[in-house]
Amino acid sequence: MSNTHKIPSMPLEGLPRSHAHSKTHRRHAWFGLVSSVLLAASLTACGSSVELDDVPVEDRSASAVSPLTQGGGAGTSAVDPRGVSGVEVTSDGALQPDKMERIVYFDYDSFVVKPEFSAALEAHAKLLNANRSRRVALEGHTDERGGREYNLALGQKRGEAVRRALSLLGVSEAQMEAVSFGEEKPAVVGFDEAAFAKNRRVELTYR
Repeated sequence: MSNTHKIPSMPLEGLPRSHAHSKTHRRHAWFGLVSSVLLAASLTACGSSVELDDVPVEDRSASAVSPLTQGGGAGTSAVDPRGVSGVEVTSDGALQPDKMERIVYFDYDSFVVKPEFSAALEAHAKLLNANRSRRVALEGHTDERGGREYNLALGQKRGEAVRRALSLLGVSEAQMEAVSFGEEKPAVVGFDEAAFAKNRRVELTYR
């Protein structure tokens, strides 16, 4: 007779637990998926609820203060206005060379360029030769003595005299234009010799 005892079969308790754990895991995964979808939809809605055209834009250009007008401080420009020089802006917007004599004066009833203006004309010739795109108008003027037609012709001759002097210094003819205003634009209003002397001139105006 055998001493072996038969162990009664018993249901494995691990199966139901495994099955319950699996259902719980699927439920959590489902909730996670649903939550992700809802979050993505919420972010999409927030990102598209405002059109770019609806964003208010504040124009502060009118009230902004240029840093060049400030007295200094952290907000000033990197460009020091004290170091900006060399040009003068005229009413027509053209840039005129600074620290260069731009007026040639003449004797009464004369269109001869005097030797004292040779250095000034050489400086202008150097500038024009180095910048072939620059243009200059040679504006001839007279004092008020003499007839209008005569003064227009005299002003033209003065402008042409300066043009020839610059041409001899190598300036291209295409860069220069001689014009005459006669007595129409006096630099100084007056009827004495001091005023007349200031009005007998050619002005070099860059364009």
